[in-house]
Amino acid sequence: LETMLREEIYVYSASLYEQEQIYYINIYFNAGKIINEAMVIGILVSLAGLLGLVIIAVVGPGVSKKLVKPIGDMTEVARTISVNNINTRLNVKASQHELRELAETFNNMMDRIEEDYLRQQQFVSDASHELRTPIAVLKGYTDMLDRWGKNDKAILDESIMAIKNEANNMQDLVEKLLFIARNDKKSLKLSKEEFNVREIIEEVYKETTIIDDKHEISSLSCQGALIFADKNRIKQAVRIFVENARKFTPEGGKIEIFCTLDGEYIAINVRDSGVGIKKKQLKKIFDRFYRAEESREKEAGGHGLGLAIAKIIVLGHRGKIKVKSVYGQGSVFTILLPYIKLLDDSTNQTIETMQGGTA
Repeated sequence: LETMLREEIYVYSASLYEQEQIYYINIYFNAGKIINEAMVIGILVSLAGLLGLVIIAVVGPGVSKKLVKPIGDMTEVARTISVNNINTRLNVKASQHELRELAETFNNMMDRIEEDYLRQQQFVSDASHELRTPIAVLKGYTDMLDRWGKNDKAILDESIMAIKNEANNMQDLVEKLLFIARNDKKSLKLSKEEFNVREIIEEVYKETTIIDDKHEISSLSCQGALIFADKNRIKQAVRIFVENARKFTPEGGKIEIFCTLDGEYIAINVRDSGVGIKKKQLKKIFDRFYRAEESREKEAGGHGLGLAIAKIIVLGHRGKIKVKSVYGQGSVFTILLPYIKLLDDSTNQTIETMQGGTA
């Protein structure tokens, strides 16, 4: 290379073996023109690079600032978000095309966080409100005992009974809140086993008739079916619907418990001849602390958590809930659960196998 640059000549050498003789071939090229052109190109490239550095030095900070500014704005907005302004969002319209998708993703994430936060805040507020009443009652009767109950047996007995009732009421509320909290934390566990759904119908029917003599309660024919579920939790859900029917059905009204086949599900039905539910309220009855009839619920007792708990239980078994109601005539609450196989009512023998498998 040094020889070529110095003498401006490029030599190509090769050897050839022919008839036991070795021939050497040297081809000389005049490299002066090529070298001159390469030098010109080198100078031009160097000048272009130098010019580029000058342009970057002059324009670069402004361009960089323009590119980085949206990211800085996003960072500043993100820093200011707290529980006091959790509804703050990034300005998607002002974002560059490359950053718009990032801003939209961030805003969507904040929408979910805000929704969960507001739900939790509402839950705490409602729970506090529910606890305030029994605590006030306990305090009131405690004060009455302190003033007059020491020497008045009637006041003493009344206070003790009221305190016991409110303590049981608080215990029931706390247990329901813990159940919902475990579900929200995804720590609620179900102890599933195989059993005939008719067993639950029979147990709930017998237990209800023992404690309720003010309604006409009946257990209609029930299609036997083997299901894989947490028996205690399913029974709890059915009992919630039965208790709901008792609360909103006038004395002498009818409450029917039965199960039927509904496609690939076994349906547990609780039908009553109660006050019914208004159409506009049907979508809200499974919300926590919601009461369809405020005065009626308050009179009957309850916290507005029962139906929310029933929904959690049923959905935890890959089931569904249907509600049909005519205001002033009554309601039908239906729990739909996947079944393993149908059973003969009298012998518990298998009569049909469901297509699809277990819950």
